[in-house]
Amino acid sequence: MGNDLKKTLKTALPIALGVFLVWYWYSSTAEAEREQIFYYIKDADLLWVAASMFLGILGHVSRAIRWSYLLRPLGYTPQLSNNILIILMAYLTNLGIPRTGEILRATALTTYEQVPFEKGIGTIITERIIDVIMLFLIILGTLLWQTDIILGFLENVGIPLNKILILMGTGLMMLAAFFLFIAKSSRNFARKIKNFVKGLLDGVLSIFKMKNKWAFIFHTLFIWLCYIGMLWVIKFTVPETMVLSLGQLMVAFVAGSLAMMFTNGGIGLYPIAVSQALAIFGISKVSGDAFGWIMWIAQTLMVVLFGAISFLLLPLLNRNR
Repeated sequence: MGNDLKKTLKTALPIALGVFLVWYWYSSTAEAEREQIFYYIKDADLLWVAASMFLGILGHVSRAIRWSYLLRPLGYTPQLSNNILIILMAYLTNLGIPRTGEILRATALTTYEQVPFEKGIGTIITERIIDVIMLFLIILGTLLWQTDIILGFLENVGIPLNKILILMGTGLMMLAAFFLFIAKSSRNFARKIKNFVKGLLDGVLSIFKMKNKWAFIFHTLFIWLCYIGMLWVIKFTVPETMVLSLGQLMVAFVAGSLAMMFTNGGIGLYPIAVSQALAIFGISKVSGDAFGWIMWIAQTLMVVLFGAISFLLLPLLNRNR
């Protein structure tokens, strides 16, 4: 009973939070502002919206190729078309129930390519670790790139630099103390954590031992460039955001990426986070909200459209398997 409740909450809470945030955004926005935002959305140049969706598809194709590089050392060479369709299906599934897409990917790979489930899920976990590292590097790079502006914004909202440094220092000391305790402890849970961390490190380091390591690294960079490009082209759909530089858009990219972690597909939270990030650079709430919603609609439409097509195509293309 407890596990069923936990599973239900994991599924329902992100959706409920997303719906609440959509309602909150709607109720806290003046009618005149909403009309202007809807006008921007309806008037958005579809060429740029299509370009954003195209970059997203390119990123998914690149992800499918990269996945093949992880599977080859295990002795499996799945069809690229199957990898692409499985990945698109997984992203659509994640819109409904978070993290079920990863299970679907491994299951579909077993069904259509005879790759054992545990090996398939292992490659998917390795992928996720690499993506987390990339996101961390992007966040760090953005903070260094826009340090003055971000610190100035935090000062304005009452979070001075000395408090930030104290919090960061405290956090690092607590983290170091935790890892020191785990390293020296012989308790069962500490051994499990050590084995888990070791497994993660082995998965990451195995990349540098694979035959196609440079191709893998290239596709990893290309995937994230496509994600950034998706945001970059959307700036041309709203007049006020056309002047934004890449460095300024990267702040919005980081805010949007973090928002995607808390609600299904970023529903409700993504446009709010992006709008708040753009406000740092003087972009009005109306333009920031319009930008965030256009970007969210473009990427969600891409996932829903191509994910649904993939659900239909995958069994048809593999009807003899």
